[in-house]
Amino acid sequence: MKVLVTGGTGFTGKALVRRLLDEGYEVVALDYKEGLKTEELRAWGADVRIGSVTDKDVVAECMKGVDYVQHLAAAFRELDVPNEYYEEVNVGGTRLTLEAAHKEGVKKFVYCSTCGVHGNIDNPPGGEDAPIQPADYYQRTKYEAEPVVREYFEKGLKTVILRPAAIYGPGDPERFFMIFKRVASGRFPMFGNGRTYYHPLYIDNLIDACMLAMQEGKGDGNAYLIADEEYLEIEELVKRTAKALGVDVKIPHYPVWPVVVLGHICEKAFKPFHIVPPIFPRRVDWYRQNRAFKIDNAKHDLGYQPKIGIDEGLRRTGEWYKAEGYL
Repeated sequence: MKVLVTGGTGFTGKALVRRLLDEGYEVVALDYKEGLKTEELRAWGADVRIGSVTDKDVVAECMKGVDYVQHLAAAFRELDVPNEYYEEVNVGGTRLTLEAAHKEGVKKFVYCSTCGVHGNIDNPPGGEDAPIQPADYYQRTKYEAEPVVREYFEKGLKTVILRPAAIYGPGDPERFFMIFKRVASGRFPMFGNGRTYYHPLYIDNLIDACMLAMQEGKGDGNAYLIADEEYLEIEELVKRTAKALGVDVKIPHYPVWPVVVLGHICEKAFKPFHIVPPIFPRRVDWYRQNRAFKIDNAKHDLGYQPKIGIDEGLRRTGEWYKAEGYL
């Protein structure tokens, strides 16, 4: 069986490609650029293609002979591009990929959305029926692609939508690195009261969900929140990270609103220079938006069961940061 993984050189994509190869699948990994140690993908046996999901010819070529599609490609945390770029990649690229998959007669199409489509969870924990209230262009365009996925389901293409929580784990030097770096310094400034909920998702747990979603008759036509078993307050997450690293950390508290204002100013000031600012609105949202979810539907329909808990996941991630020289 042959699987196309879009976004295949990224953090999640690379982990998924590795699992698919380990389980005997033939894999095409499509991405718009080389990722971290992409040569490993080639060494493992993946067919790596560098190109964009917005290029119809590239997508059609990659889709030849494919049985399943795992669509992970997305514009994410790219601050030096126009807002229209998110629309082009996240919505337009998804439509092109669906169109090619439908034409090829693909058995199943798994679309990786985001829990961010729900924005701040007003009454945590929230389920798939929680209000849709995306807070930025990334989250909005990821949700705008979901009806396109459902449109192709109505056309006969079997689809599943996954909405992952905050993905972390070995292999990613970005998403949780700021937390680990500050904790390792022994001082973690906390803006606000630190009681905002955060819901991590260890990379292996997400890959389990991706594999389950490919199975015949599981989740067809539906959307599922995917997260670890446990959500926790962000101050507790900082403390658990310190425990995983074996360090002591002080957590002084400061007002959050000055940082909110500063984030918007920095984003606008740095954008003309195509430089990622040290602070921006999405980073500030971590301190003030509740992210806590129910995963009952994924458990019931997909058979999903997160195996790696937060303490083990943080320990493994910390060890990887140290081994790779990040800490």
